[in-house]
Amino acid sequence: MSEVSVRPARPEEFAAVGALTVSAYVADGLIAADDDYVRELSDAAHRAAHAELLVATDDDGLLGSVTIVRPGTHYSEIARDGELEFRMLATAPAARGRGVGELLTRTVVEKAREIGASAVVMSSLDAMKTAHRLYERLGFSRLPERDWEPLPGRWLRAFRLAL
Repeated sequence: MSEVSVRPARPEEFAAVGALTVSAYVADGLIAADDDYVRELSDAAHRAAHAELLVATDDDGLLGSVTIVRPGTHYSEIARDGELEFRMLATAPAARGRGVGELLTRTVVEKAREIGASAVVMSSLDAMKTAHRLYERLGFSRLPERDWEPLPGRWLRAFRLAL
């Protein structure tokens, strides 16, 4: 296996990044292929225009992606002043077990440190237990006062890493 690196997504990759994100969520049973959220996950070009869109790659291509947002911007959900938020972290099903999600998360944390953020925050579906273990291993704590329900019965659990 070749080395995995993280960099900004390129415009010619946006369609593939969107498809990868959807495939990761569908493979995990988090959404159905006809879920309304598919449209938002697919639109990597919009994410790149309104946030920072990073990809994890190796010599064979795209392995994962993450969207980094600042408070008060289009994709921000729970970030407050001084915090950096990440969303839509996805690892291609074929790349699971290679540390892609961890590398992307660590990159977000490094970017937060670089800009002087006080914390990194994110929301995660209850069903994302593997991701929750990763976040806890990296030092994130639950932030239950910012849990929220974007749709009836679809609770998102908030996490925070103080820097």
